[in-house]
Amino acid sequence: MSDWPPGYARQVLGEVDSTMLEAARQAPGLSGPTWICALHQTAARGRRGRVWANPAGNFAATLVMPTPDAPDKRALRSFVAALALFDALVAVSGRVDGLALKWPNDVLLTGGKVAGILLESLGNHLAIGIGVNLVAAPGLSEVEAHAVPPVSVLSVLGVEVGQEVFLDMMATAFARHEAQFTTYGFAPIREAWLARAARLGEVVTARMGAREVTGTFETVDAEGRIVLNTATTRQAIAAADIFF
Repeated sequence: MSDWPPGYARQVLGEVDSTMLEAARQAPGLSGPTWICALHQTAARGRRGRVWANPAGNFAATLVMPTPDAPDKRALRSFVAALALFDALVAVSGRVDGLALKWPNDVLLTGGKVAGILLESLGNHLAIGIGVNLVAAPGLSEVEAHAVPPVSVLSVLGVEVGQEVFLDMMATAFARHEAQFTTYGFAPIREAWLARAARLGEVVTARMGAREVTGTFETVDAEGRIVLNTATTRQAIAAADIFF
């Protein structure tokens, strides 16, 4: 593992309920950033407690980071993770075409969802969960109505990628972007993310529970909020599901 980033610990587990739950169990005893990868999960979950389908061979890992950061700064790590996912997918596939980042925390491949990110605070630690459809995508019956359809790296690109190989690519890319974030702040991360953003300049719908806002996706602001221009106003939204 000569390419493994210095300062990060690495765990590969055969089976756990979920890497996020394992991260919560281990966090109190961890003194440095630690990647926890599971070859199989029995109770994976995504944002807002949704079930995350995790067929055998797909990638599931959580990075546990000790951090004194306030919640608003912790949330910006989703952009760091998204850029790392983008770079890791480029590294394993050899192509950039078709890859895009969907606010707030998904990666798209030829318009379908190939990866997702989940952030949770664990006291003095931050857990960053990563799921990637390496070999198989959930069926449409397993995703929310009108959501972006899921795809896999294998089905779209015809590339077979091992879970541990992807872990090494992801950890290396994350360490690089995290170093930039801690040194220069959010501005260069934001600029790089926007350069890879899906549907920038197009009309999208932000759904916040029973409330919806439809407008042109103008930008992401300095706090990481999506900015939509509607017919009557300009709104900066901190948390929502985005639909195209």
